[in-house]
Amino acid sequence: MVAARITVNGKEAPIAPAAPHTTVLDFLRERGLTGTKEGCAEGECGACSVLVARPGVNKPTDWVPVNACLVPVAALDGQEVVTSEGLATVEAPGTPPVLHPVQEEMAVRGGSQCGYCTPGFICSMAGEYYRPDRCAHAEQGPDTGEGTDGNDGAGAEHGPNGFDLHALSGNLCRCTGYRPIRDAAFAVGAPTDEDPLARRREQAPPAPVATEYRQDDSAFVRRDTLAETLRLLRERPDAVVVAGSTDWGVEVNIRSRRADCVVAVDRLPELRELRVESDHVEIGAALTLTEIERRLDGTVPLLAQLFPQFASRLIRNGATLGGNLGTGSPIGDSPPVLLALEASLVLADADGEREVPLAEYFTGYRQSVRRPGELIRAVRLPLPLSPVAAFHKIAKRRFDDISSVAVAFALDVEDGTVRKARIGLGGVAATPVRALATEAALEGRPWTSGTAEAAAEVLRGEGTPMSDHRASAGYRAAMLGQSLLKLYAQTTEAVPS
Repeated sequence: MVAARITVNGKEAPIAPAAPHTTVLDFLRERGLTGTKEGCAEGECGACSVLVARPGVNKPTDWVPVNACLVPVAALDGQEVVTSEGLATVEAPGTPPVLHPVQEEMAVRGGSQCGYCTPGFICSMAGEYYRPDRCAHAEQGPDTGEGTDGNDGAGAEHGPNGFDLHALSGNLCRCTGYRPIRDAAFAVGAPTDEDPLARRREQAPPAPVATEYRQDDSAFVRRDTLAETLRLLRERPDAVVVAGSTDWGVEVNIRSRRADCVVAVDRLPELRELRVESDHVEIGAALTLTEIERRLDGTVPLLAQLFPQFASRLIRNGATLGGNLGTGSPIGDSPPVLLALEASLVLADADGEREVPLAEYFTGYRQSVRRPGELIRAVRLPLPLSPVAAFHKIAKRRFDDISSVAVAFALDVEDGTVRKARIGLGGVAATPVRALATEAALEGRPWTSGTAEAAAEVLRGEGTPMSDHRASAGYRAAMLGQSLLKLYAQTTEAVPS
């Protein structure tokens, strides 16, 4: 096993003597790269963002911004990282660095006051700057208020240069104000042919490497294949399985959790496939949400509605469906959508695989049917998809927030009658649940305001909502019913009543 190493700003460095739980953020700062800041240590502020070379969607390599505060540095063994310091270039020894175009625009347009958040903003902006399918638009259009995450069409959230402001949704600024930052984002042009980071996109990213990084009694392990990983999990059923570390990283930072053995699955090829078959879509459990979004490109509309509302772009660049389901959280955003899509999970262990309907997966608060040593290999969505679909997330902020209530609808309406209804709910019980009584109240009935109002009353009684600091039980129940009425109002023009 080769000693764990990481390439930072073009220079290779050993990961040792960092502890296996050491984050990329702490690793960088201990080596003098203090542009990378710690703000929240939870992946919410973006002050720590850095660029990582990842397999690309439109080119061999994409420069992907991630939260350095969440990712263990051992998880980037063999990979390439660029920090805010590494974006500038030195044309000749002894001369001052030449600012990167993103840095230049932030400077001249007053995008920084105290400067604490600025390096993180710059790395997130650089990731969007190098997005291969970003293209200029003739003019900037009005704000539609829809908040979609698509990449075509100019608007208040998409600049005339094609810059998608959702790329900055995970970055917070407390003193500058966002207008000059937006101005800087909308002013950057396209990378030149001489840009070394732009040229780097044409080469393959670093291949996955097997990692066994140990110190004292703890270890971070990555195997080459799924079969080897499952054998390891049989031997170590107590191991913590991580992909993007967007959940485990918070446990490490905020709750000081430590694990004797952490097993990484994010680079396993068997967990990174996406296939669209005649009767189903299969999504690898270790594909990031950003990769899924761009590779599906809207072919599953309900997922396309989910992605912009799931945390921030920085989180989606690391988070996976396998991780979101594996934690078993009752307020995860993906389970309601996947329940409405009638998803099933492919669970794998050293003895083989089994397929479990998602509706039968959760057994209690953060509990599931998954056995020790078993992991989620893939999510399967049956085809064809229901044509009437919507995801409603009720939260205090428009984006980058935890939901108080999440509701996903998938309806088949034929000749004005609801032939099939599937409704997934989050935030109203100890587990994500199907709204079975409401589904029954809709199926076989005309899609009219009377049916919607009667079913909304049933939906208000689904689940066992509780009161907490996010919302009261009464508010949650009211929002369930209101969500169905909103769906009806949104679809009456498309579906005659």
